[in-house]
Amino acid sequence: MAENRPVPAGPSGGPATPPKILPWLLVYTVGRLAIAAALVLILWMLGLGSFPGLLFGLLLSMPVSYLLLRPSRDRLTEALAARSVARKAAKEDLRTRLSGDE
Repeated sequence: MAENRPVPAGPSGGPATPPKILPWLLVYTVGRLAIAAALVLILWMLGLGSFPGLLFGLLLSMPVSYLLLRPSRDRLTEALAARSVARKAAKEDLRTRLSGDE
């Protein structure tokens, strides 16, 4: 038996549309790449060799990205969660309509 979950309502009273995921995914991905490239470039300018500088820059970019990109990561997570809720609600609505129960 299906659970009765509240469906998020939009401004018009109908089901809410989940926020767009692609813009936040692009912001986060480009941000990660830019931070990694900047750190590698800084390490190369400081004289760390090419391959060790690359590896150390990539390693340093992980915690730096985690701290600096938190707002965009949180928005991306919210968008993915809202999309999941909307998909589950649509799936449950389709099951209800197909079974003929109102």
